[in-house]
Amino acid sequence: MPLLVEGQRVRLPQSAGDLVRAHPPLEERARLLRGQSVQQVGPQGLLYVQQRELAVTSPKDGSISILGSDDATTCHIVVLRHTGNGATCLTHCDGTDTKTEVPLIMNSIKSFSDHVQCGRLEVHLVGGFSDERQLSQKLTHQLLSEFDRQEDDIHLVTLCVTELNDREENENHFPIIYGIAVNIKTAEIYRASFQDRGPEEELRAARTLAGGPMISIYDAKTEQLRIGPYSWLPFPHVDFWLQQDDKQILENLSTSPLAEPPHFVEHIRSTLMFLKKYPSPTNTLFPGNKALLYKKNEDGLWEKISSPGS
Repeated sequence: MPLLVEGQRVRLPQSAGDLVRAHPPLEERARLLRGQSVQQVGPQGLLYVQQRELAVTSPKDGSISILGSDDATTCHIVVLRHTGNGATCLTHCDGTDTKTEVPLIMNSIKSFSDHVQCGRLEVHLVGGFSDERQLSQKLTHQLLSEFDRQEDDIHLVTLCVTELNDREENENHFPIIYGIAVNIKTAEIYRASFQDRGPEEELRAARTLAGGPMISIYDAKTEQLRIGPYSWLPFPHVDFWLQQDDKQILENLSTSPLAEPPHFVEHIRSTLMFLKKYPSPTNTLFPGNKALLYKKNEDGLWEKISSPGS
């Protein structure tokens, strides 16, 4: 069954703007979200999701109360939630392989929902803007189409993407919302930014820059964040890129050079340095080719735990 708004089947393809104009509650929700001030989210109880990562948990989780992601320019942040058991998935999609990613998102929620009789699936899409290359528009269309193609009824509750998340300044376009968080216990979704994007922020960013696919990073049963083991090929021309000035890096390694947050170039440089240092990560970063495991401590902060077995 298809994507629904207020119980009605969504007619696709249509732009995000047309879709919300046809459904005033959707338009009102986007307006309210855009109008919020940005909340700084601290590290306690937070699971930060990077680009091309997926995390799912439920209100039963004793460690994680907030899922969040930011720095989305042309990317979209997707939240899928089951209202019956509160299972919530947040992912940061960049359009690499939307066809494969949407079933992954669906299955992550279904792994919690086997025996749930009541409730429904609700999806929230936030991010992107009216970029010159129309990458946001393409991603919006892909996500709506893929959710519409799933067997289950999925209720579209929030749509604040592309032209609905766009502001113009000196004839340049920018996203209004770059990041969101979702409270697992209350289901509240709000504008957010994050100081702490760890653990292993550089390692996770390196996997993405090296072309890794969408992956799930958290095991809600053990309440552990599980990183790797990853493998990647040496990054092509890494020395060349590290010699380039900020302008070259922005223009060549960003999907939207004018709209990036101020730390973008610094982030790309440190990720390239990491890829140069670890051209082949398998045994250097993952001793014995085992995952790195993290768990929240009593203060709600991530702490590394030793891998099972030797």
